[in-house]
Amino acid sequence: MHGLRSQLLFLFLAFGTCTISQATERVLRVAVLTNSPPMSYIGDVGQLVGFNVGLAQALCEEMEVRCALTVVPLEHVIDSVATGKFDFSAVSLLDTPERRAKVLLSKPYYRSTSIWFAKPGIEPGTSSVRVAMVAGSAQFRYAQARSWKITTVQHHSELPALLVDGKVEAVLIPMTTSLTLRKDQSIQSLGLVTTVMSQAELSGDVCYAIDPKNPELRDSINKAFDKIKQDGRFDRLNSKYLPFRLQ
Repeated sequence: MHGLRSQLLFLFLAFGTCTISQATERVLRVAVLTNSPPMSYIGDVGQLVGFNVGLAQALCEEMEVRCALTVVPLEHVIDSVATGKFDFSAVSLLDTPERRAKVLLSKPYYRSTSIWFAKPGIEPGTSSVRVAMVAGSAQFRYAQARSWKITTVQHHSELPALLVDGKVEAVLIPMTTSLTLRKDQSIQSLGLVTTVMSQAELSGDVCYAIDPKNPELRDSINKAFDKIKQDGRFDRLNSKYLPFRLQ
């Protein structure tokens, strides 16, 4: 009888420990974009895919934590991370003083520039030109500071229709987004050309935003970045989603 009670007590404690462990397991909340190929978008069978999606999954795997990815608009990413609604964002963000004032930033994982996409002869900064860009982006802040005529969208997927319908004469977009836009059949007949915009506000290091109250998470993410770059996972994602090497 004493042996049976001991076995039951052991099973109770073991079950209780397992239950407590499962109940207290932390899930990191991760903000991601959608309709921003090739970085993050909805795939053919309805799943969230893309370079940043795969990278977030690899980081969480390396940190040995569970992560829940939630789609948010770009213009809400920084404030949502700054207020603790998300632990970090798997979104390509240029390292700017304004963003550093609100959130922690990971170590850079590549460098980016911006692309002006318009008909030949339509130059950046022309006062009569209406330009489209994603709300909340570095490109939007750059144009707004110069009082350009701006049309904002929530997703990069909205840009081709604006160009085709003549509602805008140009778009200002991140380097990676230009790859997908140039392949869009609806605008290939427009004869648009690309111009690299290398101004400091439009180019530089790209990072992830992290909860400003959690420097330990930043350190863990930075270590995970180092590891997945060393073991080839970063390069495999690069090859899967992009036709050039991220530097």
